[in-house]
Amino acid sequence: MNRVVLIGRLTRDPELRYTSGNNSAVCNFTIAVDRAFTGQSGEREADFIPVVVWNKQAENVKNYLTKGSQVAVEGRIQVRNYDDQNGQKRYVTEVIANSVEFLGTKNSNNANQSNNSSSSEPTPYDFTDDSAAKSTSVDTNPFADFGQNIEISDDELPF
Repeated sequence: MNRVVLIGRLTRDPELRYTSGNNSAVCNFTIAVDRAFTGQSGEREADFIPVVVWNKQAENVKNYLTKGSQVAVEGRIQVRNYDDQNGQKRYVTEVIANSVEFLGTKNSNNANQSNNSSSSEPTPYDFTDDSAAKSTSVDTNPFADFGQNIEISDDELPF
């Protein structure tokens, strides 16, 4: 079984290209994934993992993610090799992503901690007008305005 799931932050902006044969979109980026332990110096270390994503999802990654964005990547590990300019064989290990989920930007984590809901920078997955969401506190009950009983006839149920 070859399956990997990673959560990390982009170390640089994604690079989008198109293949010459069938014009398929391919996007490359690297994520920094924190290790669960600290090194000998007492500082937390990270692994820098190259990721490749294809087609429509590659275009979405390029359009909505930037350096510092947090993502969850699900895919498989692939090792390929090639001969460099000097004729030496080089090996590349990378994650071929099946799924990339946008978790937030570098600044959205700080904004959430300070409870500053008037941030002008939207998260990469924010496609709607969220003016109503900005005026609502996270600690409020979203169902407070609804009554106790909801009457639904059997005809209204989808099952």
